[in-house]
Amino acid sequence: MKNGKTIISIRNVCKRFGASVTAVDNANFEIEEGEFFALLGPSGCGKTTLLRMLAGFENPSDGEIVIDGQVMEGVDPDKRPVNMVFQSYAVFPHMSVQRNVEYGLRVTGVPTDETKRRAKEALELVKMERFAERMPSQLSGGQRQRVALARALVKRPKVLLLDEPLSALDAKLREAMQLELVRLQQSVGITFVIVTHDQDEALSMANRIAVMESGRVRQIAPPAELYEFPNCRFVADFIGKMNLFEGKVAGVSGNQIVVESKGLGRIAVPYSGSAQGDVGIAVRPEKIRLDRAQPGTDRVGLRGRVVELAYYGDESNVFLENETGVTVGVNVANDARKTEAAFSIGDELWISWNPADTLVLTE
Repeated sequence: MKNGKTIISIRNVCKRFGASVTAVDNANFEIEEGEFFALLGPSGCGKTTLLRMLAGFENPSDGEIVIDGQVMEGVDPDKRPVNMVFQSYAVFPHMSVQRNVEYGLRVTGVPTDETKRRAKEALELVKMERFAERMPSQLSGGQRQRVALARALVKRPKVLLLDEPLSALDAKLREAMQLELVRLQQSVGITFVIVTHDQDEALSMANRIAVMESGRVRQIAPPAELYEFPNCRFVADFIGKMNLFEGKVAGVSGNQIVVESKGLGRIAVPYSGSAQGDVGIAVRPEKIRLDRAQPGTDRVGLRGRVVELAYYGDESNVFLENETGVTVGVNVANDARKTEAAFSIGDELWISWNPADTLVLTE
């Protein structure tokens, strides 16, 4: 668990490849000891480059990285207090599970008895002790991933780096392994830093998440804060589903802001910051209600026609278009056991939400 002590400091770190590519642009943040920290973003945003700099496979162009109180400049990967689990798992195909896990200890001269004991403990941690004598070709993808985790943990690193470790697994196994990784991290108590492009993975596992875009860290926050209070359009749009409308500030009154939006008309919503000119207005699909009757004046409301329906079992996504051509997505929970859809294509409905559920985005 987190204890408030900083284990990693990333200080004004930049990474450039040639004259035209800046993969990481002035990253500047800290990670606490015992934290499960995620680097999240789309492909090419710089998250894997940042992880590789922590591992020592890449060197910063500017800035410095400090791990466990030591500046990492000039420190080789094998001398750092970190270990890395790769996307491909990289287990040795010609070695048994046991020998794979022992390998890192054997090559560094750890005595045989201690090597065997620590390998056994590591396999027990990941629930693979029954498979110690099997070869990697006899294992499933999930089992190979557990072997890779055991091999990394057996060296007792201060920090475990995980590069898209679940991406090769099918959806159901990936979900199960997310819970397993959290359990494992809590039981060993060391810092995990995971790179992923999967927002659900990051939200369900991490204590804090750094969202990256084009080499820049846009926001660092716990999952619920990131989801409910994104600080810019990119984070709002990237994390979960979001209805995003463009508008202009028409006035500010006390703790309310009045926004004129082409799609929504003139609306007043709570807002305590300062804003002028162009702003984004955003609301999550699950915060929106659909009614056949007009809602009260205490809600933001507009009329729309159902143009698309998508059924997902536990919920349906309903897409409506209003008279100005703006599309609004709404999540409707399928909380009654029936096969008939609540709404049909062409239905004219009222779309409404609590003004307090509206986000005002100035970036």
